[in-house]
Amino acid sequence: MSQQNRRDFMKTSAATALAAGSMPYWFSPQPVEANFKSALERPVMGCIGTGSRWDDVGGRRAVKFADIVAVCDVDKRHLEKAKNKVKAELGKAPEAFEDYRKILDNKDIEVVTIVTTDHWHTKIAIEAMKAGKDVYCEKPLTLTIEEGKMINKVQKETGRVFQVGTQQRSEMGLRFLRAIAMIRDGRIGDVHTVTCNIGQAPVSPSIPAVAAPSDLNWEMWLGQAPLVDYRYMELTNSSGKIQPQTRGHYEFRWWYEYSGGKMTDWGAHHVDIASWACGLTETGPQTITPIMAEHPVEFKDGMPLQDDMYNVATKFDVQLKFENGITMNIVSDSDDGNGILFEGTEGRFHVSRGSMKGKPAEDLETNPITDDQIAEVYGGKMPEGGSFAHMNNFLECVKTGEQPISDVHTHHRALTNCHLANIAIRLNRELKWDPTTEQIIGDSMAQEMQGREQRKGYEIEA
Repeated sequence: MSQQNRRDFMKTSAATALAAGSMPYWFSPQPVEANFKSALERPVMGCIGTGSRWDDVGGRRAVKFADIVAVCDVDKRHLEKAKNKVKAELGKAPEAFEDYRKILDNKDIEVVTIVTTDHWHTKIAIEAMKAGKDVYCEKPLTLTIEEGKMINKVQKETGRVFQVGTQQRSEMGLRFLRAIAMIRDGRIGDVHTVTCNIGQAPVSPSIPAVAAPSDLNWEMWLGQAPLVDYRYMELTNSSGKIQPQTRGHYEFRWWYEYSGGKMTDWGAHHVDIASWACGLTETGPQTITPIMAEHPVEFKDGMPLQDDMYNVATKFDVQLKFENGITMNIVSDSDDGNGILFEGTEGRFHVSRGSMKGKPAEDLETNPITDDQIAEVYGGKMPEGGSFAHMNNFLECVKTGEQPISDVHTHHRALTNCHLANIAIRLNRELKWDPTTEQIIGDSMAQEMQGREQRKGYEIEA
């Protein structure tokens, strides 16, 4: 039975069950244990990118729900680790490839996970959707605003199911869902200010150019980014732990060529939740004002002048103002610590992955938010699967054809706030934004920074 036919069957069966006053077994809550197997039919999955983040996304979560038959990575060490992990979990080693297109060419593969560096997300995601695959892609979804528009366009054209890996929408003890329910319930009146503390980025020394590891296809790792030297060195911290300083793998986050620093790394989480809570997922700011920013290297016309050390902002404070009167502050430091501070006409509270603070949070002991209120935030039902809820939500939607809780359109709008903030601090000037046309107004240099030129052979085509 084809995937589309399965979807039609599932939708028809669900509608029949609803009419009869009952729900079929695949809609019932399922416990997630160590040997959990989904009550849904297990889809055939390919995993593109198998580095450290994949260990959780694919190796711990997806493998419980899907049959992983192929893995792909440009680093042979990552590839071998993933093969062994899948074999240990499923009893059979998957096929292994360096080139992700081998996975997209496999017509038996229905869904893919994309857990690569940020600058590869868009090209692979677009090609995966065009190849008929449903997609789970780690955050931040895009490198630029224009890439977000391209993904939106292709998703609408293809109708593929697409989940962005912003797990705060489904998991973290439901703390963020409860916070949104509190706001919708009027617990702090009308929200006028929201502050997202997303932390500082590290500084590196000058990192020497060295030969790329023999296990790594460095040219393909760079993809759309300029062809440059591989850089690597090791430092030892005060605890005696070795800390790699590199222009690759985990540290790609600290180079604007491949990512957006903390602004997109953690902004993809906290700015996303703040936007969702404040009803800003279908719009954007009118002005973006850089209050303060510190970069470890000198910039000219928004571009770093040094190529041998991390270049993203280490500290920042950016203010975004929206048409509905809400002010959003995206900061690297605040008195409340990492998390989101919501301020309204009748109170304020702070929420993070570890806690919720403030009188409205204390009042929950006597006036709790109900499961029904949380379910309403989540689209009508409670998240299922505990720490596996986000992946479970995605693969349920693969069967029904619905869009998951972290769809590309609302994530694109939230992440656009982060991209705009980065453009503003790189140019060190206020920007004006038209949320309807999704264009920066009256600043040609800033407009050019809404996109990036891609290296020949790695162009993105929507």
